[in-house]
Amino acid sequence: MKKIILVDGNNLLFRSFYATAYQGVIMKNSKGFPTNALYGFVNMMNKIIKEEEPNYILVAFDKGKTFRHDKYDSYKAGRIEMPDELKLQFPKAKEVLDAFGIKHFEIDNYEADDIIGTLARIVDEDDEFIATIVSSDKDLLQLISDEVVVKLLKQSGHIMMNRDEFMKTYQVEPARMVDLKALMGDASDHIPGVKGIGEKTAINLLVKYGTLDNLYANIDSVTGKTKEKLLADKDNAYMSYDLATIYKEVPLDFTLEDCKYGITDKSQLANILEELEFHSLLRKLDLEGSVEEKREEKEDTKELVIDDIEQFKNKDFAYYLETRGSIYSKSEILGIGIYDGEKGYFINKKKKKKYKDIFSSDVWKFTYDYKKSLVVLNYLDIKFKNVSFDTMIAAYLLDYVVKDDISFVARSFDYQLPIYEDTYGTDKRPIEVEEERLKEICCQKAQFIYETRKRLLKELSDDGELDLFNNIEMPLAEVLADMEITGIKVDVNYLTNVELELKEKLEEKEKEIYELSGVEFNIMSPSQLSKVLFEDLAIPYPKKVKDNKYSTSKDILDKIIDFHPIVSKILEYRTLAKLYTNYAVGLKAEVREDGRIHTIFTQTLTRTGRLSSISPNLQNIPARAEYSALIRKAFVPDENSKILSSDYSQVELRIFASMSKATNLINAFVNNEDIHTRTAADIFKVDMSSVTKDMRRTAKAVNFGILYGISSYGFSEDLGIDVKTAEKFIDDYLETYP
Repeated sequence: MKKIILVDGNNLLFRSFYATAYQGVIMKNSKGFPTNALYGFVNMMNKIIKEEEPNYILVAFDKGKTFRHDKYDSYKAGRIEMPDELKLQFPKAKEVLDAFGIKHFEIDNYEADDIIGTLARIVDEDDEFIATIVSSDKDLLQLISDEVVVKLLKQSGHIMMNRDEFMKTYQVEPARMVDLKALMGDASDHIPGVKGIGEKTAINLLVKYGTLDNLYANIDSVTGKTKEKLLADKDNAYMSYDLATIYKEVPLDFTLEDCKYGITDKSQLANILEELEFHSLLRKLDLEGSVEEKREEKEDTKELVIDDIEQFKNKDFAYYLETRGSIYSKSEILGIGIYDGEKGYFINKKKKKKYKDIFSSDVWKFTYDYKKSLVVLNYLDIKFKNVSFDTMIAAYLLDYVVKDDISFVARSFDYQLPIYEDTYGTDKRPIEVEEERLKEICCQKAQFIYETRKRLLKELSDDGELDLFNNIEMPLAEVLADMEITGIKVDVNYLTNVELELKEKLEEKEKEIYELSGVEFNIMSPSQLSKVLFEDLAIPYPKKVKDNKYSTSKDILDKIIDFHPIVSKILEYRTLAKLYTNYAVGLKAEVREDGRIHTIFTQTLTRTGRLSSISPNLQNIPARAEYSALIRKAFVPDENSKILSSDYSQVELRIFASMSKATNLINAFVNNEDIHTRTAADIFKVDMSSVTKDMRRTAKAVNFGILYGISSYGFSEDLGIDVKTAEKFIDDYLETYP
């Protein structure tokens, strides 16, 4: 039996794009080309191939307007226009498929669903083939047969929907999916259905009457409001039936046999993935050996000769500090590679103190992650002088893909440095490396730093960022290193008392919740909690139920807080549990022998330029919860010292007001007005005195969201509003502040 995989290409690309885009994050390669949809798409295609092991595979795409748009003007009218960042990725996705040896088709006037539907019909008629359809679109469930199954993608994982699974879920035959859509509609495709008829009612009607036609033929046996709704919306029901029906007679100029799968040119696939900078995928697909070795062609790259460290002459050099472990402040030093433009030198971990004067000499030094070397080598009393260049900071300012692992930046310059995890393993599964290999790797990394410094300095100069690099970011690395080395003092005894108090409060809150629910259950279990809230207590669910599953996320609980006193108790319990586990207990575990916590400040992580903090994260301690202030009091100053808190007042918005010359914003700052209230008043066109808390909250969200590129979808998610409303609000904002 031959198996063909039929993939809904539009569906996969849209899913992949919005998985990150709704947060306002668009992944790009070092040349600025958007890649977030492609990354998910290629990962999914690779997963499909691995799991299904197909001999035949086809990806179908939509192509503009279809016959449905001609028949119904409102078809898909509710959908927002495809973002430009996503449009750009479609042609590249097809290039990737070509390189994979996967056939893809799009046909004028038809949707991808229709191409898949036609092929499903052909499979049904062909004794040699069976098919698996891959998509998250439930419309395609109508194609399920004895020969055709649907791998229905979920937010996490998938459900294999065959005839039995469909019957178990919907209690009718798969072909009746069209009748279901006709009754309950589909907001995503602007299919209206019958107003007021949801999935549960639609299923009950079809279980009893079989089809839409038979339901209306026996409409007099239907009673009450349901009958009224069906009669009032009969035309919409039949229009919806028409729209939801997948067309199975698309004129195809290819056969199933034309869809044979097989990678014919590994180097082509490797080059595209390299261009997109999908380095982990290159490794996963074992294609790294197929990437063109461009490094040999570089005129300014010298062959690496490694000499004895005793022979090192005091001249300008690049160095790279190699450590084991993901948290450098706790890591073991493996060695230091040095490159002076002519030769490489290696200082092994046993001799690092012997050669410490090299780093405090008067010559200029260049490195990758200057802050890391300041912190790690400080514990050996190694001091630095004249470090003038950090490749990590320079690459970050220039929007290259920057990670702790230098190899990711190196690939943007066609240097093939080994991936850290491939060489040294992980914290849990370390790999031992022989000294000769370690020496070579460290010196290669130092050579890369040395040879690309001038190019990066030129790019910084061309972008007008040299002053920022030299006078802000490089000195800041030294300040942050000093902060990490110094650490923050913690009153451990006080933290222990807070821990006990929080534990007591958690137990009290737990009892209150059990009394209100009438049953003991695991409050932190979403499935047990959803059963108590939406089944046992019958609290109305504020959204359409998906797959008979109820979410218990904060945004859902916020919407039902007035329905039952248990909801506010659960939210309080969660906050207390987070404070207890992550901070009262978690922070104690991070206190070192000196009674301090030594966090790491990440200088090159956020898109906005802000610092973040890891191991532990000291920046996300909840600010407004009742017990948060108690946690913060555990951080104490040294003797005869004080802790000073200072902050810019809405610095981003001030810069924004200045750059955009937005008179009303500038005046608001000059007059010391609350900027979010002023924004709300301008956009909602009301006096400042009439601005409500909700209006101000919305204005605040859009003020900061727009600055950092939030999408209308992401904005709608943040505020719990529909996409159209969010889109209009953003348009109004840009009109108000052009």
